[in-house]
Parts: sequence; structure tokens; C-alpha cells
Amino acid sequence: MKILHVVQGYPPAIGGTENLFHRLSEKLHQQYGDDVCVFTANGYNAEAFYNPRLPLLPPGEECINGVRVRRFRVFNRLGPVLRYVQQIAYWLHLPFNQHLRTLYGGPILPGLKQAIGAFDGDVVAASSFPLMHMYAALAARRVNRRPLIFHGGLHPEDSWGFDRPMIYEAIRRADAYVAYTSYERDFLQQKNISPEKIRVIGLGVDAELFAAADGAAIRRRWGDPEAPLVAFIGQQARHKGVDTLVQAMPIVWQRLPQVRLLIAGGRTNFSPLLRRQIEALPSHQREQILVVDNFDEAEKPSLFAACDLLAYPSQFESFGLVYVEAWACGKPVVGVRAGAIASVVQDGVDGLLVPPRDAPALAEALIRLLKDESLRHHLGKNGRQKVLDRYTWDTVAARFRRVYELAIERGLP
Repeated sequence: MKILHVVQGYPPAIGGTENLFHRLSEKLHQQYGDDVCVFTANGYNAEAFYNPRLPLLPPGEECINGVRVRRFRVFNRLGPVLRYVQQIAYWLHLPFNQHLRTLYGGPILPGLKQAIGAFDGDVVAASSFPLMHMYAALAARRVNRRPLIFHGGLHPEDSWGFDRPMIYEAIRRADAYVAYTSYERDFLQQKNISPEKIRVIGLGVDAELFAAADGAAIRRRWGDPEAPLVAFIGQQARHKGVDTLVQAMPIVWQRLPQVRLLIAGGRTNFSPLLRRQIEALPSHQREQILVVDNFDEAEKPSLFAACDLLAYPSQFESFGLVYVEAWACGKPVVGVRAGAIASVVQDGVDGLLVPPRDAPALAEALIRLLKDESLRHHLGKNGRQKVLDRYTWDTVAARFRRVYELAIERGLP
């Protein structure tokens, strides 16, 4: 099978979608012998699509572990102007504000639509909305006449990003759609997307790699390897709830003063605000927090292995791969009861769920787990079994490939 993946980023770009298509592309090539090509932007993250001050990867073509990767040069010089124009149009509900938001978010990639149109293969798969390359793939479909599959990535709670009728019209015109959760599937059906078009597939992890990880070196960084450790592992973004976690920790420390907090993940434009929030804490509390910026991906399993539990109170996720990664290490998780997260984390079975942006409730959940080792073990064990049953790369890649096969067999209308 000859496959084209159109995606906003590819390693060393950082992000959940970037990781998914990296692993999926290599798995399809290595396990099935598929010829996989990736068209992507040359940004390290989505912020580079509208911020011309950020560094970029070199554009061009390369082969990475058998996958052909072509990085298109991002045009982001309009970002600073479009930022204010689209905000005003959005606040005033002006006509075409959804188009201005899409143009601002980018990525604007000259030549991408033409390259997709010239693709000579079996199937095109693109991820994720609300970014512009999705529409380039749809427009190119009229030229290359190849089946087009859109992959998930919807965060319905994010009205700025996903309250755009153009997204759902594009999905109706695709040949198939991969949702990451039943929540996303149900949401799309409410948008009059045919249920026959939607397949639910989660994300994958290297379960054995995480299970074998050793967190001792991470713990030694504290100078107190025995201290209970709560970890937040993910991008330092406001919507990820990391600020709510920092607000919750003083409540935790009132009852469990020995607990440490690890914040590990990629920096964003919210990171300076997070640093100021931490610096505003009393000095003895600041010393209980370790911030690790932009860690190496190879270090991730050790970070999960080091913690006693994962606290990831993100307000919205398309799936929440970080929960699966924690479960792969046998760790319990704490998330929020919102959107797709409740479709992934089963409250009281493999994790605990709390209301979004509720620091006292989050603190109580952390205290409950930290004081009850048997509960931590029970939730982590159930999470680990869920990973083995549903979320290994072998399982996930096979499900994605079957969607591709079905789209090819049906052909175009």
C-alpha cells in the first residue's frame, strides 16, 4: 500500500499528533512493508505557524527509518497582523471569522496542495483540525482522486478552535473519519456526520518500553529518592491545567508536606506566566517543585516511572495519550471530568476525575491517592491492563490500516 500522511508536524517537532504519525508511519512501513510518505510543515510546534520569531526546521526532503518526509516552508509573516484581526472578527461574530481564524492558525504552506494533488498512491490521510493543511488535502482530492481519510484531533470544548462549520462540512466530504474516542464520535454524529463514516481508534504506546523504565535517576535529582512524587508531563500550556495543579499543591502540602511536584514538558508562550506563578510561592514550597523544559523523548518513560501518580488536569483533549503512557508504567492518573477525557479515564477504575479548574477538588484527589498505596496500585494495574488490551502500537496500527483498506476497497463515489 502506498500511503500519504499530511500532518502539521513530524519529529523532531513535538506534540501528540506528531508522535502518533511518527510511530504509525514507521509501524506501517516496518510491519506491513507499506510505502509511506509524510508531507508536513517545518515548524517545531503549532506556535511557529503564526509567530515569525520562532526557529524553524530546514525545509526539504529526507528519509527517516524508511519513511519519506517532505517538510514545506511555513509562511508566517502575516501572523502578528492576523492575530488582532481574527480576534476582533471573532468577538464581533463577523462573517467569515472562521476563515480568518483558520488563516491565522495556519500553517500556510505554499506548494502543499499541488504536491498532494500530484501524489500517485493509494490513499491520503490527514490530521488534524482546525489547521489549514486539512483543507489543502480536501482540495487536492479533486485532482488526485484518491480516497481521503481525516483523523481525529477535535477539542469541542475549545470554541475558538472548533466552533467552525467549515470543519464539519470538510469531514462530510471526506471518505472516512477516524475519531479518537466515543465522545468525539457522538459529537460528530450531532453535526450530521454519517455514523458509517466514523471509526473509533485510540492512540498507541510501547507498553514494554514504559514497563521496563527506571525512574531512580529522576528521583535522585531531588536528593530525596523516597519522597512522594506527583508528576505533570505535557506541554506547559494554560489549557493543560498546569496552573490549576500549582494552585492545588499548597493544599496538598498542608497535609503532606513531603510531597514533590515534577512539571516536565515543552515550553509554550504560557511558560513565563507559569514560572511567575511558581516564583510567587513561599521559598520552601518553590523548592518542592522541579521544572524540566523540553526533555528528550527518550527520557519520557523514566519520568513516568519516577512518579507515584500522574496529575494532568487538562481542560480538553482529543484523547489524552499522557494517561495511556502513565498506565503503561502502572501509574494511576488524575484528570478532569470533561469532554473526551471521561471516555478514556474511567473514574474509580483506572484513575480519578475532578471538575475542571477546581484546585481544591484536585488537591483532595491527589491527597486521597498519596495516602492510599493500595488504591494507587489498583488503579495503576487496571490502567496497565487497558493499555495491553487496547493501546499497543500493534493494535492501533492494525486498526488504522484497516480503515485505509476499507476506503480503498470502496473507492470514490
